[in-house]
Amino acid sequence: MPSPREQAVRRPDPAASPRPRRRWLRRLLWLLWLPLLVPLLMLAQVLPLRWLDPPTSMFMLIRQVEGLGEEGFELRQEWRDLEDIAACLPISVVAAEDQAFPAHSGFDFAAIEKALDRNARGGRVRGASTLSQQVAKNLYLWGGGGYVRKAVEAGYTVLIEATWPKRRILEVYVNLAEFGDGVYGAEAAARAFFGKPASALTGAECARLAAVLPNPKKYSAANPGPYVRQRAAWIQRQVRQLGGPAYLDAPR
Repeated sequence: MPSPREQAVRRPDPAASPRPRRRWLRRLLWLLWLPLLVPLLMLAQVLPLRWLDPPTSMFMLIRQVEGLGEEGFELRQEWRDLEDIAACLPISVVAAEDQAFPAHSGFDFAAIEKALDRNARGGRVRGASTLSQQVAKNLYLWGGGGYVRKAVEAGYTVLIEATWPKRRILEVYVNLAEFGDGVYGAEAAARAFFGKPASALTGAECARLAAVLPNPKKYSAANPGPYVRQRAAWIQRQVRQLGGPAYLDAPR
């Protein structure tokens, strides 16, 4: 019978056990899966909205939370299919925000290059976000800058462009865009500012709604100041030069 000393010698060393190695292997496998898991989770958020209308957006949720402490605040938004929105609004938005929308794949690199060059020269900083990028940000993210947010926004933009037709991107945009403080989407904006449904908007009214998009809390579509009036007139000229709503359906 072996002595206690011999038993101690023969007892396996815990450090030599294969269990720690298996744990490290599992962790390594998780790390290897992570770059694939994150895009899959993002795709699970994006793909269903090709057919299902989003009931809200991250921007609306954030504003709703902020509005809890504001007396009289009411968030307004009513979904309308694109065929129930005046055709002048989508083309006005494209003319104002992203004229390359029908042709690009989510990013307008020429506009990005121009914006970087303009910003490098000083003066007011300008962005170059496409409508697809704005949909990604409004739906899933938050305002502000930062490389992390921009990277995530780019990922959502790629998935949106890969899985949604352009018409759907426009439909989601005009239903979720903020046209005034707490006023989201074409229907709520048309009723709040012009007392009519979105289907009855005129070209001038569509241009005014598109004109306030850079800062809907500062500018008013209902009571336009000089900037909104001038920008709305420019948008109407751009719409005519692009060929009107038919520009969005032209083959590329």
